Amino acid sequence: MFAMIALILIGLYTTWLKPIRQQLTFLIVPFYQLTDIPRRVSDWGGDVFTSQTDLRSENESLKIELLIHQRKLLQMAALAAENVRLRQLLNATDMLQDKVLIAELIGVSPNPLSHTVIINRGSKEGVYERQPVLDAFGLMGQVIEVDEDNSRVLLISDPTHAIPVQVNRNGVRAIAEGTGDLNRLNLRHVSINADIREGDLLVSSGLGDRFPVGYPVAEVEQVVRNSGQAFARVIARPMARLDRSRHVLLVFDTHGLTPKTPAEHSAAAHLNSPETAPAAPDL
Repeated sequence: MFAMIALILIGLYTTWLKPIRQQLTFLIVPFYQLTDIPRRVSDWGGDVFTSQTDLRSENESLKIELLIHQRKLLQMAALAAENVRLRQLLNATDMLQDKVLIAELIGVSPNPLSHTVIINRGSKEGVYERQPVLDAFGLMGQVIEVDEDNSRVLLISDPTHAIPVQVNRNGVRAIAEGTGDLNRLNLRHVSINADIREGDLLVSSGLGDRFPVGYPVAEVEQVVRNSGQAFARVIARPMARLDRSRHVLLVFDTHGLTPKTPAEHSAAAHLNSPETAPAAPDL
């Protein structure tokens, strides 16, 4: 007992046993490290599995946040594009001398043979049949049916539609007919010697009492002249974005193209009947 106390005191207050302590420490440290392995493995496993769980949770949260931001970004892109289109439409109104009303497309005919659209303006806003409809780039068509809250518009690309036009460069007149293709119009009965060139702008001529004069209609894309034929084949591309414009302008002409009364419509129908007038294209 006294010997142990003496050894402890000698070890604490003298350096006589220092070499022995160093040797013992060298032998004991590996033992401590070996016995501590289970604890260190347990701590490491807990850290690893806890980190993986946290990473998975954080990853899921980031995915959800990314989807939310992507949706917001898409909405902002759509709003920015619509803002650009509306600005173009408003700029187009500055060039018109007539009263206009902005309308929005709410429906498109599912029939591929009928190029008609539905707009959200009707008789309550003063819309009338045969009223010209434009977008920011050119003439789109005319109103053919009017309800109280909406109207149906026949596009200029419809096979049954025809419009009198003239070459903006020199005034040469022609009839532009729909082909059933949103990107193509045909010019009817153009003389092979007519002064029409590729790139010419076609505007409404005002003939036929349907459209005011001077509205952009189409641009000539191709002119084919065969020496053995009396008429040239002229293909034009509509200026209006018939397949993408969402907002349109309804034009109220202040120079004579006003809504007709039922009596006037009856009189016009009588004058255009086969018994009283020669057959004419539906302008």
